[in-house]
Amino acid sequence: MTISKKILTLTSNAFERLSLVLSDKPQGTGLRIGVKTKGCSGLSYTMVYASEPEPFDDVIEEGHVRIFIDPKAVFYILGSEMDYVQQDVSSGFIFKNPNEKGKCGCGKSFYA
Repeated sequence: MTISKKILTLTSNAFERLSLVLSDKPQGTGLRIGVKTKGCSGLSYTMVYASEPEPFDDVIEEGHVRIFIDPKAVFYILGSEMDYVQQDVSSGFIFKNPNEKGKCGCGKSFYA
């Protein structure tokens, strides 16, 4: 028996926002997600526009939304959910990550 876990799922809010944001970009543009060493806790999420995956990237496609996952990030974000939240004074993408052991006080970084 094989058990597999999705690397990343999108909420409907995240999908709608990505659809809107990527509609302004050239055809085929997607979003590349990774992690880097940064912040108080050690790691932070990165997101940049990309038209093609890098070698060994995992690719998630839903409709016209394409997400490329940096292979070095898979271990840290496996099973995560990406959401888009809009509040009174701020809005943005957030990750609900089951691998996080904690976050810094400002919420800009995490450790796994």
